[in-house]
Amino acid sequence: MKNSLDPNFLYPQQMKLRHQPSTNSKTMKNEDLVQNISARTGLDRKTVDLVFDTVLDEIYNSLKRCESVTLKNFGTFYIRKGHGQQVFKFNPSQKLRKLFGWASTYKGNI
Repeated sequence: MKNSLDPNFLYPQQMKLRHQPSTNSKTMKNEDLVQNISARTGLDRKTVDLVFDTVLDEIYNSLKRCESVTLKNFGTFYIRKGHGQQVFKFNPSQKLRKLFGWASTYKGNI
């Protein structure tokens, strides 16, 4: 019998489909995101950096208060309490689930 510590215990079909990044995959850092947003919107990097840092601070503060944070088309971050501990969780949006080939009801284009 499998136990709840086994990652295949709850969602065995998902574990087989989980995206495995290649060894040469690039890591997107905050400054990369700021640069990309600046280029797409035409806003200066200083303004985008300020807004980006403020958004991250708000997400952090919400999670610190054990409030869930939902980002449209991305997913929901939340804290689950139980057994004297808190666990950080992420529930991907239907769009993100479709991107990785997981069960999804998303009908739009990826």
